[in-house]
Amino acid sequence: MNKAKVMSFIKVNTMIIALILVTGFFVWQTGGKILLPQNVSNLISQNAYVFILATGMLMCILTGGNIDLATGSVVCFVGAVGATLMENSNVNWVISVILMLIIGTGIGAWQGFWIAYVRVPPFITTLAGMLIFRGLSNVVLQGLTVSLTNVKFIKMFGGGANCYIPDIFGVKGFNLTCMLVGITACIIYLIIQIRGRITKAKKGYDMTSLKNMIAKAVIISAAILAFSYQLASFRGIPTALVIVAIVVLVYGYITAKTTLGRHFYAVGGNEKAAKLSGINTNRIYFLAYVNMGFLAALAGMMTIARMTSAQPTYGQNYELDAIGACFIGGASAYGGTGKVSGVIIGALLMGVINLGMSIMGVDANYQKVVKGLVLLAAVIFDVISKKKNA
Repeated sequence: MNKAKVMSFIKVNTMIIALILVTGFFVWQTGGKILLPQNVSNLISQNAYVFILATGMLMCILTGGNIDLATGSVVCFVGAVGATLMENSNVNWVISVILMLIIGTGIGAWQGFWIAYVRVPPFITTLAGMLIFRGLSNVVLQGLTVSLTNVKFIKMFGGGANCYIPDIFGVKGFNLTCMLVGITACIIYLIIQIRGRITKAKKGYDMTSLKNMIAKAVIISAAILAFSYQLASFRGIPTALVIVAIVVLVYGYITAKTTLGRHFYAVGGNEKAAKLSGINTNRIYFLAYVNMGFLAALAGMMTIARMTSAQPTYGQNYELDAIGACFIGGASAYGGTGKVSGVIIGALLMGVINLGMSIMGVDANYQKVVKGLVLLAAVIFDVISKKKNA
């Protein structure tokens, strides 16, 4: 019986355990360098676009394993338009941000229309979008680099050396505000877990054992506190992390707590049954790609802010990073299964692998090989699990 409980715990928390093991491996191989405060901060700043795009990609995958291959090109195109507006046309940065969001959302709606209402396969539609918007990016930038000089925009979207939340307590060498935010996050997480368990008990739902819940809560709380301590030891909370947190919380709530979120899972689980039950499946497909376009625009702004420039090559392979994070984080290749929290763990795992191998000096080509093998292993695990449960 105890063995069964252990196996159940491992199955439910496979990716968390994998993240801990991989991090431990790189701590050993790098002599602890991967956990230096600056590297932990860089892990967030450099992978912020993955967290954002993977959250949007999850919505597409939930509808039946569909993906958006145009994401990286849209990131580049939106960034190119925004940089050109701010630097070459002297458009106010706030107006430029609004226009970039409108453009990204419009692109998502354009692709969503063909996919949802004309039923052009998502692969073909977004492949066309990948080529179209990559080409338009070159047209807008005329093949050149546009440097960003707007300090407010750069700071707002996580670029530059001062893109951190200041410490309101003014402690030198340690950002106390960051640490208090981490402690508060742990308290909120524990309250949510306890309230959720009480609610399930009242309604008679199946629950994991109390020991498993406590073990998971201790591991996650310890990770949050350790992460907060490392950030506080450097410069504090990056503004990119604030944006990522808002996106994750909003979309996590939508997918887990709203009727609309349940519709995404229903469509991915069985589209015909969902349609017969009264769900507007076309609308769900459409909204998935509208969301993807919106988040691609946000990622585009964060990309040009971090790089303090716009180039025709930005965004290459971003869609593959987002897709990989989703599947590694537990999203099913068949649709209908996946959580935002899992996607974030998947993105963190990829980020740790990238950072760890970079510190070790592993050749970039071998890094791609490792990432490919990790992605393949995650999908194989999903396929085998489906067969066992069938």
